[in-house]
Amino acid sequence: MSSRSYAIIGTGAIGGFYGGCLQRSRHEVHFLLRSDYAEVQERGLIIESVQGDFTLPHVQAYHDPAKMPACDVAVVALKATQNHILRQILPHVLKDDGVVLLLQNGLGCELEIAEIVGSRRVIGGLCFICANKVGAGHIRHLDYGAVKLAEYADGYQACGITGKMREVAQDFEAAGIPVELGEDLARSRWEKLIWNIPYNGLSVVLDATTEEMMADKEMRLLITNLMQEVLLGAKSNGREIPESFVQKNLDHTDNMEPYLTSMKLDYDRQQPLEIEAIFGNPLRSAAAAGVSLPRIEMLYQQLKFLDRKNRS
Repeated sequence: MSSRSYAIIGTGAIGGFYGGCLQRSRHEVHFLLRSDYAEVQERGLIIESVQGDFTLPHVQAYHDPAKMPACDVAVVALKATQNHILRQILPHVLKDDGVVLLLQNGLGCELEIAEIVGSRRVIGGLCFICANKVGAGHIRHLDYGAVKLAEYADGYQACGITGKMREVAQDFEAAGIPVELGEDLARSRWEKLIWNIPYNGLSVVLDATTEEMMADKEMRLLITNLMQEVLLGAKSNGREIPESFVQKNLDHTDNMEPYLTSMKLDYDRQQPLEIEAIFGNPLRSAAAAGVSLPRIEMLYQQLKFLDRKNRS
């Protein structure tokens, strides 16, 4: 086991699950919490998982980042809508030579983090997992669980597989988390958007689970068309993704447990939606290259309307 320490920023479904796995494998882990702080400090974390349930009755929980020790890796598992608070958090929890692992959906968020900690200290993490927070400090892991890591460089240049990535991957794999290493973060982000754009967006607009959408012929066609527009967006940014990724994502969704997406859960809780990270940034990136993505644009506009109405 390595001696690397981890700070979990955002102990929800993602941070709670992966941070819990790291602590269970005896890594040093520190959890930053807000609303769940008292409960987690008192009784720890409860993880229900398809891979086996476990409880961590004692975790190092904090409500104030200034009281946390500086760690080797700061795992940001907040929603992208909360990234503005990271300027007040990261300087307290990250060692001078530490790295930030950004476990978020969407495109472009690494730029914000690099402005705080500097370039070549940010690793993008793409989570392929079905998990929800069902109570204070209580995580339910339904399916999958792999993470793909790729390092950020200025302008999203491809920078290959680095030593920092390998070190974090080693710790995650020791914790039972499957890891894939990517050479090009921008390409990996666009690949993940092939799933996130249609399913997160339509789950809100249609008030539907993944299973309900996949069972409907017209929705399968719309999902496929949205995925193909994501391929066009990626191509406009110099990332050619094979058409086979569309069928791969359809097959994975057919095989997963019925699932309410994270965006649908946020909508139901009247919380801000990650619309700009998942929809706005890719649309602007494609538009800058002269490429229009009309179906994604319509979904983006619908979501902005629903989000404003829902939170008013």
